[in-house]
Amino acid sequence: MHGRCLCAVRRSKKRGWCRQSLTGLRGIFNLSVLLAFVALVIVYLFVVNQVEEHLRLVHNSDLTWNGVIEYPLTYCQFRKNNKAALEAGGDGAGDMYESLKHNTEQLCIHPELDPCDQSVATFDHYVSPVNCSGAEENWVYVENGTFRISSAARKKHGLIVCEYAPIVRGKGDFTARHGEHIKPMLDKTPLVSDFFKVACMAPSGKRYHNIHTGVAYNATLHERSTSVPLPRSALGYNVFMLGFDSTSRNSWLRNLPRSRDFFIREMAGIELEGYNIVGDGTVQALLPILTGKTESDLHPARRGYPGAREIDDFPWIWNNFRNSGYVTAWGEDMSYIGTFQLRLHGFKEQPTDHSMRTYFMLAEPMYKKFLPWCIGSEARHVRFLKWFKDLFEMYRESPTFMFGFHSELSHNNINELKKVMDKDLLEFLKHLHFNGYFDNTILILMGDHGLRISDFRDTPQGKLEERMPYFAFRLPPSFAKSYPEEYGHFVNNVRRLTTPFDVHETFHHMLNMSGAPVDHTKSRGISLFRKISKARSCDDAGVEPHWCACLQWTSVKNYALSTKLSQIVASYINDLTSKVRAQCAFLRVTEVIGVSKVEINENLLKFKKSKDIHGDIPDLSDVMRVDSDQFQITLVTEPGSGQFEVTLKHSTLNDTFTVTESQISRINRYGSAPACIEKRFPHLRPYCYCLQ
Repeated sequence: MHGRCLCAVRRSKKRGWCRQSLTGLRGIFNLSVLLAFVALVIVYLFVVNQVEEHLRLVHNSDLTWNGVIEYPLTYCQFRKNNKAALEAGGDGAGDMYESLKHNTEQLCIHPELDPCDQSVATFDHYVSPVNCSGAEENWVYVENGTFRISSAARKKHGLIVCEYAPIVRGKGDFTARHGEHIKPMLDKTPLVSDFFKVACMAPSGKRYHNIHTGVAYNATLHERSTSVPLPRSALGYNVFMLGFDSTSRNSWLRNLPRSRDFFIREMAGIELEGYNIVGDGTVQALLPILTGKTESDLHPARRGYPGAREIDDFPWIWNNFRNSGYVTAWGEDMSYIGTFQLRLHGFKEQPTDHSMRTYFMLAEPMYKKFLPWCIGSEARHVRFLKWFKDLFEMYRESPTFMFGFHSELSHNNINELKKVMDKDLLEFLKHLHFNGYFDNTILILMGDHGLRISDFRDTPQGKLEERMPYFAFRLPPSFAKSYPEEYGHFVNNVRRLTTPFDVHETFHHMLNMSGAPVDHTKSRGISLFRKISKARSCDDAGVEPHWCACLQWTSVKNYALSTKLSQIVASYINDLTSKVRAQCAFLRVTEVIGVSKVEINENLLKFKKSKDIHGDIPDLSDVMRVDSDQFQITLVTEPGSGQFEVTLKHSTLNDTFTVTESQISRINRYGSAPACIEKRFPHLRPYCYCLQ
């Protein structure tokens, strides 16, 4: 009888209790044992209920994700433990391309990758959130362009006197300095610069030193935004693009589920499922978006290249917006590896009306005095997001083009975005959304590429994720009403092959909605507000085979071929470093990890032309002779244990192989190995192992 009661207790959804009298226990348990047992059951049921509630939140259609996740489980672990979760979309490379085999309408189909594929499990783990509460609350903050001393600090320390040192840009992109100091800097004084260092003292002798961000009122910019007329054909919406380094589409799903859910369900965000990178690294991801060009299309700008110079005269899209009356802003953390400064010569003049570079140049050396990931009592990524919130508030009545790119939590790291970016990004989106800032703003959330250098990158899924970054738009509700045809095209393009070149063309389209359509046969970029053909190939879109996720690679087991390809690659890499041979070792191949060959999409070979004017109905009657194909080899070189992934073009006409530097990826870390040449020849870092 007692055993049946215990089972009932454990299974009961109402958590009822057996009303067995104590006398019925017949002396098996005394009263104290029974009470202890009852207490354990209560605790057990409470914990089970709490875990089930968290698991429900992970997959429920109306996620709220309020509060802090209390259990050390990742998104994928939650999903795995939740019986209601969607079934996994695949468990390895063997079925990554099932969508290709069953789709006969569209020429280029990206593989459907499960964000929680078993190949991810080894690398996907919980990380402790950022915690800055151990520091005293910052004495100073910025409020709508004014300098503020917190009431909590004044209450605790009494009369606080502060000295303000504005941060100003030096000559070029590589110096920043302090301007003329202001002492005392009184509470509620308007800022004289966006960024400043501050030193404060209390009557007790207690001191406060920190660096801060804000947006100072700029009469010239406000006047320009009203005096320069917006073109009649322009949309007139703000544009705000927020990106994270090394964040694939699946990485975004794994690491930012709460903010993504709000973005999709509450804000009606639209994700580009066929977005494909066009080159290696952040420069090759952002240049096409911001200029419509690849690096090779523009004048030399890499340090160490003959004739290289600053990049001010590149055709930056923010200049087009500025000339249309927009206020422009660009913010990027990790200044020491800046997108346009690490390998390039950077800007001679500040490229946008507001820029965060000077702030980070002076803030980063101060990080060591604060708690990890903190700047005083504030998380560093929160400070970054808040600056854009301040820009929205300062220019509420002016059109703005803003781009923020954050790297610190995600650069070459699969897990760090989990720390608290998801929660804080959610709060950031909520604030701007519910306060109406997005009513007239085109919001873009994006990654530049997936992880490039990591153990996960060595898996088939990691290899594909690198080529498929996250990219999503949120269009104001008024856009669909005012431009129903363009909105319809945008929605239809969600699964079509899209690239950074298309985003650039979309920016131009925003400034001239009545402009003539671009000739798709001559342009690699197509506005997302125009229809993109189902017959579009990577070649049409300006995507080299090395980067095209639409292609299927099949393993090749051929020792003679592997040896030949490895020799070609080693010779090419050693030629690259030949001019610095006195510093860099001659590399030799010690291992071939694998060789693959492109399996050409059958429809690509059969495609002749489009049967209709919109390019939706393909004519698959062609019989094409293939005069070249593509091979990819992954190998290890010594000294230095460098791992390289290289695509070679094979001419079937004369059986020759060619390789170019743009088709080489260094896929493991090289650390300080190229220290002897990294400043003079940063482009050679992946290939150089210093002799001394």
